[in-house]
Amino acid sequence: MKQLNVRRALPGLLFCLVWMGCGGGDDILYKPAAQILPQHIKKIAIRPVVNKTQQFGLEDKLTLRIRDEFLRDGRYQILPESLADGVVLVTVTRYILTPTQYDSVMTNTAYKLRVMADLQFIDRSRNQILWTEPNLEGIQSYTASTLAGGITEEQARELIWEILAHDVVKRTIEGFGSVSGTSQRGISSDTPPSEGTPSMPNRPVNPNPY
Repeated sequence: MKQLNVRRALPGLLFCLVWMGCGGGDDILYKPAAQILPQHIKKIAIRPVVNKTQQFGLEDKLTLRIRDEFLRDGRYQILPESLADGVVLVTVTRYILTPTQYDSVMTNTAYKLRVMADLQFIDRSRNQILWTEPNLEGIQSYTASTLAGGITEEQARELIWEILAHDVVKRTIEGFGSVSGTSQRGISSDTPPSEGTPSMPNRPVNPNPY
């Protein structure tokens, strides 16, 4: 009799287990699978960053920071391009430094720095671009180094390199949708007339200079 009761109870127990495994009856969220790299790509090369801005010397430090981030992640071997299955290619497209605050004598006291980059991944076995991710963006607002707690433009760039390097590695390894770039509309609406050069505020004109 006990065996019969156990058999009768099994369907109910199985239903409870399935129900509990589905979150106790809560709505099930569907998450599409990430579009990760093909299985034949196991070794990655990092091509030196291309700098298309007028700001000199951005490419070297960003290249090193991206390489360090891949090495820290450790999921892919980082090798010279001749030995790699795939190649990461980053192009810095915009460097925009904008003053955001001024003191009583119209000296800049705070800035917003934006650096944007395009990311491509090349499949060497097919000698073609596997995917692209345009307009990755790093933004850093900071106080001028002449004030307490302020930093230099170079230090602000280092913080942005960390942001961009993290996004490059995340997009490469975790696939489409893991990070996304800025829309073209957002770029055009927030780009100052001159990239890389702080714009000066409109100073009041003295009608009687003498």
